[in-house]
Amino acid sequence: MSQPAIRARELGDLLRSRRERLQPADVGLPAGARRRTRGLRREEVAQLAAISPTYYTYLEQGRQVRPSRQVLDALASALRLDAAERSHVHELVHGAPPTGTPAVAESASPALVSLVDRLEPAPAYVTGRRWDVLASNRAARLLWTDWPSRPPEARNMLWWMFTDPAAREVMVDWADEAAALLGRFRAAVARHPGDAGLGELLDRLHAASPEVRRWWPRHRVAPLGSGTKRLRHPVLGEVELHHLVLQVADEPDHKLVTFSAGDRDQARIAGLL
Repeated sequence: MSQPAIRARELGDLLRSRRERLQPADVGLPAGARRRTRGLRREEVAQLAAISPTYYTYLEQGRQVRPSRQVLDALASALRLDAAERSHVHELVHGAPPTGTPAVAESASPALVSLVDRLEPAPAYVTGRRWDVLASNRAARLLWTDWPSRPPEARNMLWWMFTDPAAREVMVDWADEAAALLGRFRAAVARHPGDAGLGELLDRLHAASPEVRRWWPRHRVAPLGSGTKRLRHPVLGEVELHHLVLQVADEPDHKLVTFSAGDRDQARIAGLL
């Protein structure tokens, strides 16, 4: 068997194995009637990747077709491939991994969204690689902002912090919090130098925020970590919250941030909910 044929067969085996490990709920599809196929159906993967079912079938069958990098990125997103798997499929087809990470939309898993909701009345939210808010419970939305009601491009912690005037009212120590957040963002940019989404967000922040333009040249880098935040609410007044940052094992760039308050403040937050 020729080398291209071996690579095509390996790609097909990889796609099939990753399709079979996913369930409809994992990718936001209804389960439907009783299923005979293990995992997702081929046509469901094709639908998620916006390619024809026939073309996807050819790929799984190991036929020597050469999908573009855009198609491979779409398949990687549809099949929830991690960074190493994504690079591997590019190497199988094109002989080298992509030079950067595309600005694909991220999403929190249904299990993680459910956990965030179950943590109420303790505030909790999940952010992705670019600090997009991927999930939040009612307590977090009560204290910060109603993330789902914001335009998709504005559901981002950095964008909210630096461009929404309400953030300066909510965050008692706004300057310190904003500078630390920008420092954590700089560390992420350094870890993912080819990430188009990080670069695009940085450009938008520079255009919109004088603080970003002034602080970015200082090269401050801040680590992820636990600590204390002071928030201001129109009904509750000032609330002090202790937060813990947890990284998701399946998606290390996804961060679950949970908050706890003293008994009195926690009871008051629960009362507002």
